[in-house]
Amino acid sequence: MRIVVGGVGLVTALGVGVAENLTAIRQGRSGIAAEPALLKTLHHLPVGELAMSNEALQTRLGLPEAATLSRTALLGMLAVQEALADARVPEGLRKGLVSATSVGGMDLTEHFFAEFLVNDRAGRLREVRMHDCAASTEAIARYNDIRGYRTTISTACSSAANAILAGERLIRHGVVDCCVVGGTDALSAFTLNGFKSLMILDAEPCRPFDESRQGLNLGEGAGYLVLMRAEDAAKCYCRVAGVANSNDAFHQTASSEEGEGAFLAMSEALRRAGVAPEAVDYINVHGTGTGNNDRSEGQALRRLFGAKMPPFSSTKGFTGHTLAAAGGVEAVLSAVAVHEGFIYPNLRFTTPIAGLELIPETTFRTDVEVRCVLSNSFGFGGNCSSVVFTKEEK
Repeated sequence: MRIVVGGVGLVTALGVGVAENLTAIRQGRSGIAAEPALLKTLHHLPVGELAMSNEALQTRLGLPEAATLSRTALLGMLAVQEALADARVPEGLRKGLVSATSVGGMDLTEHFFAEFLVNDRAGRLREVRMHDCAASTEAIARYNDIRGYRTTISTACSSAANAILAGERLIRHGVVDCCVVGGTDALSAFTLNGFKSLMILDAEPCRPFDESRQGLNLGEGAGYLVLMRAEDAAKCYCRVAGVANSNDAFHQTASSEEGEGAFLAMSEALRRAGVAPEAVDYINVHGTGTGNNDRSEGQALRRLFGAKMPPFSSTKGFTGHTLAAAGGVEAVLSAVAVHEGFIYPNLRFTTPIAGLELIPETTFRTDVEVRCVLSNSFGFGGNCSSVVFTKEEK
């Protein structure tokens, strides 16, 4: 069975829709601002924030003002709406949804507790109902009329990549005929404070894979793909050739120095795809900009590819790190890279990491044939996932 990407949808700080995002990337325009404009916080830190309020998102979705929906759900609704419209799924197919999130409805929970902590009889309980991660999945499914199998994945930054893995299996085993997979996460004070406490946020725009990197910038967004059997697809971006998940069981938040989990995920995904390392044309690396992640991932890349390093880049310099949505956002970009023949630039790179000497792409390229893309998503707890997208043979 050949499973392909039949449609894609994307929302990031760069804008709403795949076209807006690609235009910004072509122009080298980052979505990372000096500090949040909508999120209420005492911290003055760069973030990738979509310049649309919840009210504006609801209006765009045609939802009533009285609707109580988390920002995570709203971002996901928009991206899934675009992906399904793009895919033009034939009538009669059983549609499923595997959606990933870490933040869930935290923005509404924060709003609730601001009043509740002052007066335990105050606060709108309907806001707390959106707190659970699965609440956003169900809201997205209802809005987009997805009535088949639905589930939620939360494995930190590898979540959306694991959603792709799960969706591919659901189709392969006949549970659904097509599956919308990806992830959504919104900025919240909880995550901003949490990552600041880990001391891995950069006070400047992030510099993935650069010797001078000082940390990541948080972002928000949603990225979803419609997976289908090749014979059912009206449109085909690429084939989902191989997906793999591993765990280096090293630390609660850090990756192992030798990149064991990353190495296992990449090598197993390529093995399942039947693709040799030298056949990879481009790697969308996890590339967060933290000292630990980039060196660990770099070590794994060197172990797997040796001196013959394919072109690679991190697109987080454009979007910020969208947490559970990252694997979906970057999978969408990877699928488009195969379909259109794109290689994306790694913003703000000047100096390679000492001892690794890895030099990412720094310009938007359309001058190469892209038949195979490897997309990496590595999360806390050593949960590492890689997806291989290949050109579908006609």
